[in-house]
Amino acid sequence: MAGRSLSDEELLRYSRHILLDDIGFEGQTRFLQSHALVIGAGGLGSPAAMYLACAGVGRITLVDHDRVDLTNLQRQIAHTTDRVGLLKVESAKATLQGLNPHTDVSALAARADDPLLDELVATADVVLDCCDNFATRQAVNAACVRHGKPLVSGSAIQMDGQITVYDPRDPACPCYACVFNPQVVPEETRCATMGVFAPLVGIVGAMQAAEALKLLGGIGQPLAGRLLMLDGRSMEWTQVRMGRKPKCSVCAAR
Repeated sequence: MAGRSLSDEELLRYSRHILLDDIGFEGQTRFLQSHALVIGAGGLGSPAAMYLACAGVGRITLVDHDRVDLTNLQRQIAHTTDRVGLLKVESAKATLQGLNPHTDVSALAARADDPLLDELVATADVVLDCCDNFATRQAVNAACVRHGKPLVSGSAIQMDGQITVYDPRDPACPCYACVFNPQVVPEETRCATMGVFAPLVGIVGAMQAAEALKLLGGIGQPLAGRLLMLDGRSMEWTQVRMGRKPKCSVCAAR
């Protein structure tokens, strides 16, 4: 997408962005020429990828090995009843292309392991961690640190959500391993066993898209070094400042 300019149809499609002083024609062109990598096409990945496509990100790569299940439809809005049994990435790709045919969507039905992440993260401008397990989150973070790519991380379980940005380009910003020690494996918390409030993943996923667009367009102040936590019962946000861990096993040598 590098070098491509906005067409007349795209100028009209994105006119409400172009009217914004923070984005304008230049910012919208940066979106068009950008590549977003979305790990996970479920509850978080659905709204995140949908907003990125609608906003005009030129290339989106989706990675997920799972298939659409009936229990997903309570919250995973990229999927529909008639797609139960299909690969999530193929279902989500169809949704994104329906929303914006100008976005180039790549669907990879695979687990996000180290070799694949090294290949994909190297070509991305921003990475969105929308997965649901600790090991994959650590692998995604390590790949982003190795390749110096910003990572937008979100999570949601039961009635609680959180979002932050880990940006290895900022020497003061921690990485995911600074905050969550990879040597201390937590008890896995999955929606399948603990449940999740449907709109919560939409809120966090939409915010992930917003942070990714801010990073791509050089807009405002990203959430680097700040963790936002949402209590869905009271709809109250709590912000926690996070610092880099000097002896982090992942980013200390960067």
